[in-house]
Amino acid sequence: MSGRRTDGRVDLPSRPGRPRTRPRSGPLVAAPDPDRVRRRVRPADGPVRGFVRRYGWRAYAIPLLTLATLVALVDVAVNQPAESDPAASSSRTTAVTPSVLPLPDDGRPSDAPAQGDAEPTGVPAPSADAATYVERGAGSVSVVDGSSPVYGTGPLRRFVVEVEDGIEVDGAGFAEAVEETLGDPRSWGSGGRMSFQRVGAEAAEAGEYEFRVSLVSPGSMETYCPGVGTGGYTSCRYGERAVINLARWATAVPDYQGDVATYRRYVVNHEVGHALGNGHEDCPGAGQLAPVMQQQTLGLKGCTKNAWPYP
Repeated sequence: MSGRRTDGRVDLPSRPGRPRTRPRSGPLVAAPDPDRVRRRVRPADGPVRGFVRRYGWRAYAIPLLTLATLVALVDVAVNQPAESDPAASSSRTTAVTPSVLPLPDDGRPSDAPAQGDAEPTGVPAPSADAATYVERGAGSVSVVDGSSPVYGTGPLRRFVVEVEDGIEVDGAGFAEAVEETLGDPRSWGSGGRMSFQRVGAEAAEAGEYEFRVSLVSPGSMETYCPGVGTGGYTSCRYGERAVINLARWATAVPDYQGDVATYRRYVVNHEVGHALGNGHEDCPGAGQLAPVMQQQTLGLKGCTKNAWPYP
């Protein structure tokens, strides 16, 4: 039982570990409510603030990294070529650096219109010497293998020589004649304008050349010069080929009066001139040399015959 003591102290019930009396130092104050203290110190966090409080700087980095990843994925999806697009597929699988780079003006105008020395109504009557050559060969051509030295100086023009199968012509002899013509200082390489070299089957297969010189029978001219209108009589240039008509190679034309050797040089220079990008020219005047790009096969028109670009 508690009681008041004469010295002003109050006896309290005994408890283990606590003093039996306590001084009366002032008025009694109720202890604060712990729940109310917690509510004043830290207000309740929302989901966003709680996430930020928990993860710190990572709370800002994660959304940014996620956004950057989404942007990258969208960019890849937009720029990926469709598998059904042949052009896109080939650009991924066939980009190959060529072993021999073509010259900027490589004289290989495969996209240019075909050029010939006649229209369908302008073909002279067949020569009486038609029996001296094969009228129609096998239709296929074969490369005359072998190569030559470089003739001349200046930008190099490599060429392939072909002969139609079954026309009974010595391919090596035809190739030699073409070489001698283009290697002559009066030909297109005159004065260092360009140089020429014949290349063989391996280079032809690899596409390491600028143009072809092909000897073809009259009956196959429309195969190698379709739509030009050679009538089986004239020669032509079609794409990368300077196509020489076997009939003209064998017999020349009436205005050359049997000078087959000169005509052969003319027809090679003329058709190769087309392959190098040159067009037709007219006779400049009676008695003057015919330009090599004049259609001398169809008549000299008052000019005198001439086989050379730079006579």
